Amino acid sequence: MTLGTDWAIAWVRRSAAVVAEHRVELITLDREIGDGDHGENLDRGFTAVIAKLDGLPEGSTPADVFKLVATTLISTVGGASGPLVGTAYLKAAGAVNGKADLDSAALVELLTAARDGVVLRGKAAVGDKTMIDAWTPAVAAASAAAEAGADEKAVLEAAADAASEGAAATEPLVAHKGRASYLGERAIGHRDPGAQSSALILRAAAEAAA
Repeated sequence: MTLGTDWAIAWVRRSAAVVAEHRVELITLDREIGDGDHGENLDRGFTAVIAKLDGLPEGSTPADVFKLVATTLISTVGGASGPLVGTAYLKAAGAVNGKADLDSAALVELLTAARDGVVLRGKAAVGDKTMIDAWTPAVAAASAAAEAGADEKAVLEAAADAASEGAAATEPLVAHKGRASYLGERAIGHRDPGAQSSALILRAAAEAAA
């Protein structure tokens, strides 16, 4: 089994739905340690993406889908989340450019490139209490699963599980990036909203492969 454009579109649609579903949760998380707009911004961005999905030309590849997501998020979402999440999709598109079907190895390349894009844009490292704390364990788990011979769905499930654990693990951390860094130890006990939304989006990828 490989995953193609239908999966990529299903992932985007599921991401939009889950972001809308968890919009208030993300706003609350961000309000506790940030400026409170993360859920609102992501919901607006993915709503704009969905409005454009049906305009994709016939024969579009997964990379075309991810480029559409990237350009739309970057152009419609303010704050830090638009450029960060948009860059993740842009780098993902580059990693799978020219491929119609994605096997387990290609999915690992996609996730790795997306994570590296967030690192490049945000200049954050593991432990800084950012979305990297969800993306990095997700990449490691996906890579380990693929090397063990897991199929595409299992690779994505491993990534999603690790991302969820990574997001939860941001709660005891002191933030070193963004507005939350101004809080110092007062950020302890709060989950990073970017890590949480990243975990939701990666879960959507696994659910789209079901």
